[in-house]
Amino acid sequence: MKKSEIIKQSILDACATYYFEKKEEDKQDTFNKINYAGRVYSHKEIQNAVEASLEFYLTHSKWCNLFEKKLSEFLGVKYSLLVNSGSSANLLAFLTLTSHSLGENRIKRGDKVICVASCFPTSVTPIIQYGAIPVFVDIDINTLNINVEQLRFALSDKTKAIFIAHTLGNPFNLDIISQFCDDNNLWLIADCCDSLGSRYKGESLENICDIATSSFFPAHHICLGESGAVHTNNSILKVIMQSIRDWGKDCSCSPGTDNKCGNRFSGQYGEMPQGFDHKYIFSEFGLNLKVTEMQGAIGVAQLEKLTDFIKARKENWNKLYEGLKQYSDLFIFQQAEECSDPSWFGFTFTLTDKCNFTRYDIVKYIEDKGIQTRLLFAGNIIKQPMWSDLINGLDYIIIGGNELVNTNKVMNDTFWIGVYPGMTNEKINYMITTIKEFVNEKT
Repeated sequence: MKKSEIIKQSILDACATYYFEKKEEDKQDTFNKINYAGRVYSHKEIQNAVEASLEFYLTHSKWCNLFEKKLSEFLGVKYSLLVNSGSSANLLAFLTLTSHSLGENRIKRGDKVICVASCFPTSVTPIIQYGAIPVFVDIDINTLNINVEQLRFALSDKTKAIFIAHTLGNPFNLDIISQFCDDNNLWLIADCCDSLGSRYKGESLENICDIATSSFFPAHHICLGESGAVHTNNSILKVIMQSIRDWGKDCSCSPGTDNKCGNRFSGQYGEMPQGFDHKYIFSEFGLNLKVTEMQGAIGVAQLEKLTDFIKARKENWNKLYEGLKQYSDLFIFQQAEECSDPSWFGFTFTLTDKCNFTRYDIVKYIEDKGIQTRLLFAGNIIKQPMWSDLINGLDYIIIGGNELVNTNKVMNDTFWIGVYPGMTNEKINYMITTIKEFVNEKT
């Protein structure tokens, strides 16, 4: 064995020693705060990241390729492309559908995209930034997903796509929405950033749409730091996505490789001169959305734990529900969509009219007790400061008048707590007890 390999192995062994020593030290600390999410990892993630660093290739290469391959296999989808965040994944998914390569099927400026206002902003931002028009429908207060009954009212001859998320891991009704898209020749972008591992009729959500997106931010189901992915079974969309992700280049050579096509200096593209270097031919308006090798290496180790992570999220959600379902008159607890098996991102509470307290009252109480809470993202994005210069009927459209009743209800009365795999039974029981104490004080 080369001396460098011996040194590398000693470094990786030291990483494992460090991890286990730090873990023992951390056991001595009593918890004083229960986060809604957090990183769950072992020595393997540290070793992989360090090994990739020692190789010092740094940009997208073998580790990222391996992660993409394993992720696609896990999801049962043909293509998965790593990007630098879930927000970039949403941007890339939308921009892909605006490509001139799609001809009349592409989304053009002024075209309409059906979505919901109870969302994370980056599910809507690409629509606005491109110059398309979001058409907002309300949500169902029980599932917190899109109200499928309103779809037909949102349809027009300018509608080109639906772009919505599976809320907090709960799959939306894919039977109805997929059929609606098929019947009306619409693209379906599914934001799966909060739903990795969720299934609908036994199938992964990423496999039941034109393009799906994932996020691997530390709060999500697996953690690569800042990272995300786009998924598709459509080979044409895959080529467009890869081009836009990689500066918009026509060449498919990975960084550091040349002439994969064998025609680097002999092709003719657009109005460029014959033989212009193919590495500098750009077929799309692109960006650089790639990730580093260290992130890919961490992801490979995280994927080995994903099945256990999903199991833990389901178990933690069920424990909270069993401990708190007696308060179903005070709270609407999110209901799983029929035929679905959610890999839950969080456990939600929506206050009913029977409450003699406000969301602020209960959130402040449990936050003061060391339990972290979150609201349902933007609440109603139309009410956000970012929206103040946009004009209803011109820049966006609201179906059902100017009020999205359930969306506003969520904006005012919904919050959630965590179910991530780092939750212990002790923490779950503490959350249940604390919420019971609050309710008992108020009632």
